[in-house]
Amino acid sequence: MPGRALDGVVVLELGHVYMGPYCGLLLAHLGAEVIKVESPSGDSVRRRRTGDSYPFLMLNAGKRGIRLDLKAERGREVFLRLVEGADVVVENYRSGVLARLGLGFEALRDVNPRVILASGRGFATPGPNAHVAAMDVTVQAMTGVIASTGFPDQQPVKAGIAAADFLGGTHLAAAVLAALFQRERTGTGQAIEVAMQDALLPALASNLGGYFESAGALPERTGNRHGGLALCPYNVYTAADGWVAICCTADRHWLALCGVLGREDLARDPALADNPGRVARMDEVDRAIEAWTCRRTRAECSGQFHRAGIPAAPVLGLKEVVEDPQLEAGGMLSVVEHPGRGPVRVLGSPLRLSASAPLRPAPAPALGQDTRQVLASRLGLGESELDELSELGSSSQTRSRAADVTAPRPERCCQG
Repeated sequence: MPGRALDGVVVLELGHVYMGPYCGLLLAHLGAEVIKVESPSGDSVRRRRTGDSYPFLMLNAGKRGIRLDLKAERGREVFLRLVEGADVVVENYRSGVLARLGLGFEALRDVNPRVILASGRGFATPGPNAHVAAMDVTVQAMTGVIASTGFPDQQPVKAGIAAADFLGGTHLAAAVLAALFQRERTGTGQAIEVAMQDALLPALASNLGGYFESAGALPERTGNRHGGLALCPYNVYTAADGWVAICCTADRHWLALCGVLGREDLARDPALADNPGRVARMDEVDRAIEAWTCRRTRAECSGQFHRAGIPAAPVLGLKEVVEDPQLEAGGMLSVVEHPGRGPVRVLGSPLRLSASAPLRPAPAPALGQDTRQVLASRLGLGESELDELSELGSSSQTRSRAADVTAPRPERCCQG
């Protein structure tokens, strides 16, 4: 088997919730050794249930896990020693938190001029919202995603997925790869930043296009129709056993669709021959399609549309997605044996490189699982020092749990 693209690259991940951990997961799939550094109380996503939550298990599979109290001088000292032998530090604290801990980029660069600090944010620095605590839903709200999601006569709703977190994490991983490439030429590291808002904005291209081209006249929410109301047919139509999505991006798709529907009259109508004409009669077109789909199952609709070369798909529920043979074939939901949970599903990588071997799935680490082994092997710490750090972590965990009960910890509540 070939090696992996990032073999030999060491990543210290201070990620929590989704954005940072997903960046770390992508780097791990490319072969990096990702060491997840958690506070004494652990990533808050762990604590969403009794025992580690499923999102935590999926996003941290294959990483090594250590526990350090970065608020303690000894914890910061150990972390900086780890930085000496690391290539990348990934973090998605609120802006300024790492610097207040004495672990900003200047401090990291002093011990390792080649280190890359990859920071995930809610909003870009500089900017008036740079220090605002950000969660996926609040970034969606501030970027027009919620305003553009739903039907025009109903209240806006958030996107059903954590779009800001995962687009942010993907862009952050891309920035890390670019910085590693640049370091090959310059020999020095750098600080990089990706804001979830900035990563999310380009996904509104259709919506913004409709807004600009109509001078703001189009409705913000278009339901299942095209975000800029610029394509027709483009909708989700009722089938006998659910729904089917259809998108005709070319006139040939429209003609093929008319053939499947048995509506040669629509195919011959010159007013419907091009996309602008169909957009002008969108309601009529949608009624004609749904009159046909509602009498057939999703499989019947999809089968006939696919054979005719029309972009269409059944609307699958989560149970169907989990059992989808396409995702299984690509290894996107592999089963691993977790020591505490038994068989669990973990995420594969969307990145497929022909000369980089796929990562063998492994379970996520327990809190602090690899602390002693990592610090002994990488820093040469002896048993007495490891015992000291273990006691420090345990006492810090007790204090942290008390703080969780008595007061919020906003520095940990950014992104996710």
